[in-house]
Amino acid sequence: MSQTDNNLYDAIIIGAGMSGLVCGCYLAQAGMKVLIAEQHHKPGGYCSTFKRKGFTFDAAAHSFGSYREGGNFKTVVNELGLDHRIAIRRYDPADIVVTPNHRISFWNDWGKTIRELQLAFPHELKTKEFISFMADPKPADIAALRNQTFKEVLDRYFTDDKIKTILFCQLFGNGGLPPSLMSAFTGSKIFTEFVVDGGYYPDGGMQALPDTFAQRFTEFGGTLLLSSSVAIITEDRNKVSGVVLKNGTAIRSRCVISNCDARQTYFSLLKGYSLNNRFAEKLNSMKPSLSMFIAYLGIDEFFDALPQPGSTLWFLPHYNIEQMYLSAQNEYETDLSKYLLRVSPSGNTILAMANTSFKNKEYWDKNKQLLLKNFITIIEQTTVPNLSKHLRYQEAASPYTLHSYTLNYQGAAYGWESIKQQFLDPDFRKPTFIDGLYLTGHWTTYAQGLAGVVYLGYDLAKSIIRKDKTARA
Repeated sequence: MSQTDNNLYDAIIIGAGMSGLVCGCYLAQAGMKVLIAEQHHKPGGYCSTFKRKGFTFDAAAHSFGSYREGGNFKTVVNELGLDHRIAIRRYDPADIVVTPNHRISFWNDWGKTIRELQLAFPHELKTKEFISFMADPKPADIAALRNQTFKEVLDRYFTDDKIKTILFCQLFGNGGLPPSLMSAFTGSKIFTEFVVDGGYYPDGGMQALPDTFAQRFTEFGGTLLLSSSVAIITEDRNKVSGVVLKNGTAIRSRCVISNCDARQTYFSLLKGYSLNNRFAEKLNSMKPSLSMFIAYLGIDEFFDALPQPGSTLWFLPHYNIEQMYLSAQNEYETDLSKYLLRVSPSGNTILAMANTSFKNKEYWDKNKQLLLKNFITIIEQTTVPNLSKHLRYQEAASPYTLHSYTLNYQGAAYGWESIKQQFLDPDFRKPTFIDGLYLTGHWTTYAQGLAGVVYLGYDLAKSIIRKDKTARA
């Protein structure tokens, strides 16, 4: 490809979320001419921060995992030469689960966690065996998980529903599904990469991650366009030919990588392209994950009732996650009784989230502020006494806010639901019906969580680079 044509690229990536940024970095590092177009004025998507009234808040992502030596995220950071550019801390305990009868800390030293669980549930004799399986599953075991739910895995090790709930609640919070519906493969990945090896956080907030990757991308020669929405993915004879931005600028490329909502990719951006009936029906039948109601709270000072800064607290009002899932799906009410809460390392802001359904704009316009007030009351009554006396700023994001911010279908927090029927669908990585189009990120059906989408960006880039080398040979 001639490098003298400034409007001709080897690859165009739609969306500067973490998966798109990682993919772009590897492609640009390999010498390809790459452009990333992002509709927002900053990179990161859910993995970003914003400032209000002197307070800095993480938008949605609150920590990440897989940063141990050999972990997917750590490998990517090392290979791109970013290990000395991002100051990463690991908080201990990473997570604390609070239930009506128990308070269990998930320590970096898993021996301590196992001892807490054994003390709380002495009749459960396979706790250590379960954690060992999750921490280091064998390839044959991973393959077997593809046809199972996570409930089947839990049932093999435990009989007490209370310990099952405590061990699963973080998967519900990071996947939006109960154990009876969540793919065992997806659940095991979330447990391994977020629970066993979790609690990592960059100095300065989550925005430090996409900002650092974006800078590295431009250093490798990549072009990053912010506040630049893509209107159309162009194609010619079932092969992508580039994109057209909403300002009318046409940009040509040999391949297009979508790091955005899959329905938007296929139904909106591929304008004029006739999807075959089979795939259109599949896409219409796919279920998005739950969304979130998020409270952003600024406080005047650190006070005794606050949880430990940096640790994520998960509050469960009961042990029936199946019922929690059903209540979160309610189209007419919002249940904020189960939530995660994290005090920032600075100690002056709180992020609190609860899973809920999308509903509609009118519902959130009418109810958002009242729900925020109720959410603060619930938090004050269950985990942080006297919170309202210390509040200096409060705001909320609804599922409609998340949809407006990212254009994710129904404000989905995790892409598609990770049920067995929606797992590992090849059309959502590289569709067979249009050459040169790829997807990466949450909407591929292949992975969830920050570590998962980072790996997908890495894996897709490696595949494209291999294909490019073969084509040039």
